[in-house]
Amino acid sequence: MAPPQGQMRPGRQLAVLGFIFVVLYLLVFFSGGASGGWKDRLEPRLGLDLIGGTRLTLEATNTVDGKPPTAENLEEARQIIESRVNAYGVAEAEVVTEGNRNIVISLPGENRDLTDVGSAAELRFRKVLKATDGSGAAAAPPPSPSASAAPSGSAKPSGSASPKPSGSASPKPSASAKVTASPSAGGQGGMAPAPSASATPTPSAPASAAPSPSASAAPVPQSIEQQRKAVEQKVGAAAWAAASGLQAPADPAQAAAFKPFGTLSPQETAVLPVEMQFNVPTITCAQLDKRPAGSINDPKQKAVACESGAKYLLDVAKVEGTDVKNASAQLDQTSAWVVSLTFKGDGQEKWTALTREAFNNEGQACDQTALGQDGKCRVAVVLDNEIVSSPEIQGVLTGDSQITGSFDNKSANALASQLRYGALPVTFEPQESQNVTATLGDSHLRAGLLAAGIGMLLVIIYSFFYYRLLGSVIFLSLVLSALLVFGALVVLGRSIGFTLTLAGIAGMIVSLGVAADSFVIYFERLKDEIREGRSPRSAVPRAWIRARRTIISANAITLMSAVVLYIVSVGAVKGFAFALGLATVLDLVVVFLFRHPIMTMFARTRAFLSPRVSGLGRALPARSAEPGTARNPRVKEA
Repeated sequence: MAPPQGQMRPGRQLAVLGFIFVVLYLLVFFSGGASGGWKDRLEPRLGLDLIGGTRLTLEATNTVDGKPPTAENLEEARQIIESRVNAYGVAEAEVVTEGNRNIVISLPGENRDLTDVGSAAELRFRKVLKATDGSGAAAAPPPSPSASAAPSGSAKPSGSASPKPSGSASPKPSASAKVTASPSAGGQGGMAPAPSASATPTPSAPASAAPSPSASAAPVPQSIEQQRKAVEQKVGAAAWAAASGLQAPADPAQAAAFKPFGTLSPQETAVLPVEMQFNVPTITCAQLDKRPAGSINDPKQKAVACESGAKYLLDVAKVEGTDVKNASAQLDQTSAWVVSLTFKGDGQEKWTALTREAFNNEGQACDQTALGQDGKCRVAVVLDNEIVSSPEIQGVLTGDSQITGSFDNKSANALASQLRYGALPVTFEPQESQNVTATLGDSHLRAGLLAAGIGMLLVIIYSFFYYRLLGSVIFLSLVLSALLVFGALVVLGRSIGFTLTLAGIAGMIVSLGVAADSFVIYFERLKDEIREGRSPRSAVPRAWIRARRTIISANAITLMSAVVLYIVSVGAVKGFAFALGLATVLDLVVVFLFRHPIMTMFARTRAFLSPRVSGLGRALPARSAEPGTARNPRVKEA
């Protein structure tokens, strides 16, 4: 049989492996997130069962009837919250339900901020119908000829959304948040004011010219009616009757008659009819901003919310978060973080219809106090109970939108994650956040590392006993694999939030068996080639060609099993699958870039030809004892 074509140049493969090590450990010591001393930079991110972490309890609330959520809604909320906290990798978060109201979130690392993961993230686009002062010091301002959006005594909203021909300047917002529409058939637009969280579209009824029916006209649940009765008794019959008769914000001179409303708690304020919340001058933004979560989440009813000290009466939601197809955090042309929104097909139609309705002020639904500086209606971007921005619409917008503001990488990705995975079907209130100790602790970590060390030591002892010189190849290969895995753990912990748990350690211990199998396959194939009468030097490349196929197949099966397990599993099992797959891939790297090249180099040494030293003792004597024996034409597969 002719020798294999081409000569092996092991130096090249070893140089590639060395380059990989240099790059990996440069990332370990100097990549983003690396801080502290050298020892601190070498610490992987450990999981909840090894170092403890932060635990937050969320209690489901229901402002309508006070009943606990259904089991289906609670489970759906748990899945969405778990998706949010795991959005950037295998974070090994524990998200479990507790009782019929609570969800408990546990995440590795102390003092973690988990408040945002329980926010409803319900986005509504609502037209601003009226505006008045929200400080409690004055009533609504008189209409101004300039059609300014800001009533006297209140913060003046600014910013606009308008179609923008190519090459024109974009509208200039004066606040720190805005929403813009990307170019499309109908142009482009920008939206502005109010720093704060974020926004996303939300479905609803089609755009209409006339204002929507008021919230008070809708059927009122019995429990809400009972709560209103209690509030009526607290403020007194006279004040309640006066407030019920208001058709517009009360004159400042009449504020004394509504003084009892200023003593209401945010929870009591939330049960008042929408018109009463807006028209009563002593109901302030301080009360409205602190209303319980979900107080204005019904898209089919009007709502009252505040922005920069101004109190707005908002129309029904014409676009909702469920109309958003995708949300992603991006850097814009000015290198500022924004959240880009892509609408679904029908969502885009609703968004276009809403901007058309606002631009034309159809049915004169927007009061003079609510118009922008150019006399056009404004659309409030409402996330949960907060107005993110309320830009004036200066054209019909047919493209996607961007939410901009005082975002950094973390806050922009957090908002995009909330909008991408959907709004929670249940509103939650944070109850307690506390640091917890490790569930298994340092003793179990030491036990796991001891088990890994013993397993590796047994493999090395056996390899030196059975393969002798070839055992050094096994030893060096395992050391290099361990260094690659360790470096990868550190880098992945910083970049995608991978945390090492006991399950992950178990996955890496299992990968030792896969690595040992590949050694046995290669070396036994090498012995078979020598028994067939070939010299050790020529047997190495031939054995590699035949063993390579089997090694790749075995590792591919292990890798596919790890991928399937990762996809279908949750929690700690997902960490086991990720660690097993990672170790398997890195073992293949070592097989191709170290094991085969180093064997080629060993085959050129005198020690490799010595039966006692090389570990090929039974194969080499068989060849030398029968020099005239014909080669066995059959080739045994490893």
